[in-house]
Amino acid sequence: MRDRPLSLPAAGWAVARCAGVTAALLARRRVHLPRDRVGRRLSFGDGTTARIYRDTVVDRPAPRDPCVLVVEFRLRGVHGRGHALFRAESILNTPLFVGFPGFVSKLWLAHDEHDVYRGLYEWDGAESAAGYARALWWVLALVSHRASIDYRVIPGLTRADVLERTPAWVAATTGAGAAWWCPVAA
Repeated sequence: MRDRPLSLPAAGWAVARCAGVTAALLARRRVHLPRDRVGRRLSFGDGTTARIYRDTVVDRPAPRDPCVLVVEFRLRGVHGRGHALFRAESILNTPLFVGFPGFVSKLWLAHDEHDVYRGLYEWDGAESAAGYARALWWVLALVSHRASIDYRVIPGLTRADVLERTPAWVAATTGAGAAWWCPVAA
């Protein structure tokens, strides 16, 4: 993780505030789960691949300061059928991110060849994305190997840039080689 997690009280307050905003977004039907990308596989710079199993998007103006946030973690004690159960229940985690300031979208990625999960987010503002990741650490620490929790904020890119450009363009733009967080093919 690039920066230390927020303090537990600050993270708790941020997540509680997020849940309240999420409730309002859901009541106004501004949260959507498009299916057009579900099932698509993404390849990463470290040679791993992961399948998109859910997509979450909020109706909002286009980001003025777009960035991509990639988060990774490895769950404790989840193997075999446990992965399917985690993916099914993970919809309940939506209130933990949709209402954070600057949230645009999230691609939920199933575990890769090393049982590592990733989330690929689009955010409006790198500072907001990093703040979310620093608050998220505490939630992930409850169920994940703490050393496996990491994130990268890639300023100046949109989700479409990452998903629709060539692998060489993404790698050149991000300066990444064999990085776990660098999507290189979709």
